Amino acid sequence: MATGFAMPTRRQLLSMIGHVAGSAAMYQAMTSMGFAAESGYTGEPQLQGPRQGRRVLILGAGIAGMSAAYELRRAGYDVKILEYQDRHGGRCLTIRGGDRYTELGGHEITCDFESDGYFNPGPWRLPVHHRALFDYARKLGVQMEPFINRNEKAFLHARDAFDGKPQRIGHVEKDMRGHVSELLAKSLNQRSLDETVTQEDREKLLQGLKDWGVLDNDYAYRVNPDLGSARGWDTRPGGGLMPDKKPSQPFDLSHLLQSGLWEQMFGLNSYSHEAPMFQPVGGMDKVTDAFANEVGDLIQYDARVTRIAQGDNGVTVTYEDGGRGGEVREESADWCICTIPLSVLAQLDVDCSDKMQKAIAAVPYASAFKVSLEFKRRFWEQDDMIYGGISYTDTPLVQIAYPNYNFFSDGPAVLQGAYDTATAGRNYTYSWSTMTPQERIDAAVALGREIHPQYDAEFMSGTSWVWHRVPWTLGCYGQWTEELRDQHYENLCEIDNRLVLAGEHCSHIPAWLEGGLLSSLDAIKRLDQRENA
Repeated sequence: MATGFAMPTRRQLLSMIGHVAGSAAMYQAMTSMGFAAESGYTGEPQLQGPRQGRRVLILGAGIAGMSAAYELRRAGYDVKILEYQDRHGGRCLTIRGGDRYTELGGHEITCDFESDGYFNPGPWRLPVHHRALFDYARKLGVQMEPFINRNEKAFLHARDAFDGKPQRIGHVEKDMRGHVSELLAKSLNQRSLDETVTQEDREKLLQGLKDWGVLDNDYAYRVNPDLGSARGWDTRPGGGLMPDKKPSQPFDLSHLLQSGLWEQMFGLNSYSHEAPMFQPVGGMDKVTDAFANEVGDLIQYDARVTRIAQGDNGVTVTYEDGGRGGEVREESADWCICTIPLSVLAQLDVDCSDKMQKAIAAVPYASAFKVSLEFKRRFWEQDDMIYGGISYTDTPLVQIAYPNYNFFSDGPAVLQGAYDTATAGRNYTYSWSTMTPQERIDAAVALGREIHPQYDAEFMSGTSWVWHRVPWTLGCYGQWTEELRDQHYENLCEIDNRLVLAGEHCSHIPAWLEGGLLSSLDAIKRLDQRENA
């Protein structure tokens, strides 16, 4: 565009610079709330083992419970796991064609996918710095493949911007970078930063801004001979006598600022979501399946814990045995590791200290929802050149994530048609939770056609998941705040006589598999030390 763009207001400019320069501050804030901390894993625990025969009862067969069982048995402990469900894996689950689940309220979640596509309602991507997870995945033979989190060909969409037409992430990002570069170059040329930048650095910075922002010789961001190779083409380069190439036209700064699209990109700057990310080949449940291959013989399914009692010498757990028609039974052990989500544990009769009781009751659980849709063909690839990645929208869909496997294949395929958590500051999650399963699918299709008009012609079937309507977790993950951590975190994690808690809620990385795994490894290490004190 020409240089006569509308200058941003001071508020817009400060917001823009703050977001561009403030990723470190954002990371620090996320870390304090427990959403972005790097794994502290340094290797598998070195346990001394029991001095004599010791029994450990583990409640829950998710990644925390099964990893604890795996290491404790290797160290010589007698271990048993009681699991509420008729399956292992906890929140690490994958839904495929033919699966059926019943949510609170009695509605049945059905999945009628005809393809080999799948849906991960819980964890669905793995940051490369989650070292414990990848270490165990390697030992247990879990095959990994890249997860494309950031794709510049994917879309940013806002109903009130650009007549509701979605725009490429790469276009918005490059235009913001170009306009910011032009503004900074103008400040340098007007000598506004002489107190900050030396003459030598000024010249180097100007040249860098020209290259980084793809500015012309007047330090303006507008159509120029180099822009097409950076931003893309309205008419792509061809061969023979095909039409001459034509660079794409950048958006003016004011339009971008008012659209809000550039703000949708900030999540792409999160440390937790930096490339490369990975996913297990075939579905996220491959991770917990690998643990179950090692400790599946220790798991008693359909065991619904109702009471945890303990004394100085041991612990007794009361549970309803679903395999025996709900018969009330008891299991005793020297130690108990409880990985039951706090949202459920708070409703059980737990014999523990007052401090631990208060900690269990203090932590709310985030709401989250996902909808997955199957289509007749991969129109996002074939029509829109989107291979993996995520599109973002200001509609209640929030995100559309494209599959990262079987690229270029024909036939039906599955994408994640909606996803969000209540921690993002929106209330969409509760609206989706009030819908029936079919209403969620209908809503996802109706909203999705605003980004992909192909939805109507290509849609086959869908499925959904809302975590507050899941009876065995009653929410998605522990929603810590800095204040809650100061008051309750240590009390929650300390060994209470013969009881210790583990799970993502007992970590500084809530909502991630790594958090549950690290909390478990730390708990068994401290238990082993207590046993051998």
